[in-house]
Amino acid sequence: MNIPRLIDNYGREHHYLRISVTDRCNLRCVYCMPEEGMEFEPAEKILTFKEITEVVRVVAGMGIRKIRLTGGEPLVRKNLEQLVAMIAQIPEIEDISLTTNGMFLAAKASALKEAGLTRVNISMDSLQPDRFKLITRGGDVRKVLDSIDACVEAGLRPIKLNVVLMRGLNDDEIAEFIRLTRDRDIHIRFIEYMPIGHSDATWKNLYLPLSRVREVCAEQRWDYGPVATVQGNGPSENYRLDGALGSFGLIHPVSEHFCQSCNRLRLTADGYIKPCLAWTEQFHVRRVIGDDKAIRQMFLDALGTKPENHEMSHFLNDDLAITHTPTARRMSQIGG
Repeated sequence: MNIPRLIDNYGREHHYLRISVTDRCNLRCVYCMPEEGMEFEPAEKILTFKEITEVVRVVAGMGIRKIRLTGGEPLVRKNLEQLVAMIAQIPEIEDISLTTNGMFLAAKASALKEAGLTRVNISMDSLQPDRFKLITRGGDVRKVLDSIDACVEAGLRPIKLNVVLMRGLNDDEIAEFIRLTRDRDIHIRFIEYMPIGHSDATWKNLYLPLSRVREVCAEQRWDYGPVATVQGNGPSENYRLDGALGSFGLIHPVSEHFCQSCNRLRLTADGYIKPCLAWTEQFHVRRVIGDDKAIRQMFLDALGTKPENHEMSHFLNDDLAITHTPTARRMSQIGG
């Protein structure tokens, strides 16, 4: 049988599926969820591990090779290592990664590695305990540090720390984060604050272009150069200080979008395909699970609506028109 590949209207072939396993989270990070929380989906609306695995099996035949498990916070989903093991048994899947806030990771790192998890990204927006608690609305930075050590011991590498930079909130820690890479094989990823589900004045006030990271390097008089590759580097533009073990990278979806090389699709916890993070288009694949042909066709239909770029930079300039309808879903509801 001639199974179609996942190629969109702009010639981009898709190898990467991000899967949200839950919309729930134990934290309320300021850029991801409102302080009062969200109205979470009831359990019966969330994809089962079996349903997720069925979708992955089908799209693996269409070219998907990389899977990232996200949330919400994926580790609030019980027995996540069982899902990792189920996906790891699909022959075409080469890489399974996890994005987590790190609160529960230390206790799970070894089991996840044994199940087939390849590597982790840990959200860590401040190194200062009080500020970390403020940004996450209740998080404990010491638990994240313990999780990093547990991942090193378990052999989950590379370890990447995701830092969402926000003006006046954590931008004074840029140099401190980069210094972490000198003596440890840790990879910092500075990420621009994205207007997902809320492009209001609050977002504009906190938004900071990542040109600021280069300015800090110049102020510190650091010598650094580009890194050719870091496993799973995706859209990150990576650098290493001279002599450092780790690296730091820039992910700038707003100021310098990377859409021309986008190779990812998203599956939400409630069973929708999202071809683009920023826009409202979504396709309810859960209702056709069990029919491989229908699943393949729905993924192709979703790709047919994927825009050339997400146009997030337009949110900085009210005079620029956008061509699609922005999503009303918050980041925690999509999976990032």
